[in-house]
Amino acid sequence: MPGLDATRPFIPVGIAILTVSDTRTLADDKSGDTLQARILDAGHTLVDRAIVTDDKALIRARVEAWTKQDDIDVVITTGGTGFTGRDVTPEALEPLFEKKMDGFSEVFHRISYDKIGTSTIQSRATGGVANATFIFVLPGSPGACKDAWDGILKGQLDYRHLPCNFVEIMPRLDEHLKRGQPAS
Repeated sequence: MPGLDATRPFIPVGIAILTVSDTRTLADDKSGDTLQARILDAGHTLVDRAIVTDDKALIRARVEAWTKQDDIDVVITTGGTGFTGRDVTPEALEPLFEKKMDGFSEVFHRISYDKIGTSTIQSRATGGVANATFIFVLPGSPGACKDAWDGILKGQLDYRHLPCNFVEIMPRLDEHLKRGQPAS
């Protein structure tokens, strides 16, 4: 059965939050606030938080810069995953992925389906790894952020979570580069 092994130590990870929106500011960013509160409550470190407009180049540049920071292990974005013309977060970030995490989207939609039914198909939530950094692309609603954190990320970002978790594989995310072999 999955669960927490209390004999293992908690290992905090460094996380950055990017809100993608043409209209929000830090003062009214409920989704970013939701993620920040959950990250800090879990004992992790919020390294940075920013807001950028729905612009592919700006989104990609901010996230790519964060993936190059040694103190950031995880980037979580919120917003821009729908189907309207301004929803470009997956297009901005998926080209950065060295490995795409199909299971993240599938589990997110399963959790979301239980709450909002077939409306979950209106999200293109995705995840992947770039520069040995996990990237999770979430919808812009606080409810979606709660679902992703509570249902997936809280457990996977906790070293005590068994049978496996993201924290235990973080040191090996760039092992192909350390051996001098290009990623294929």
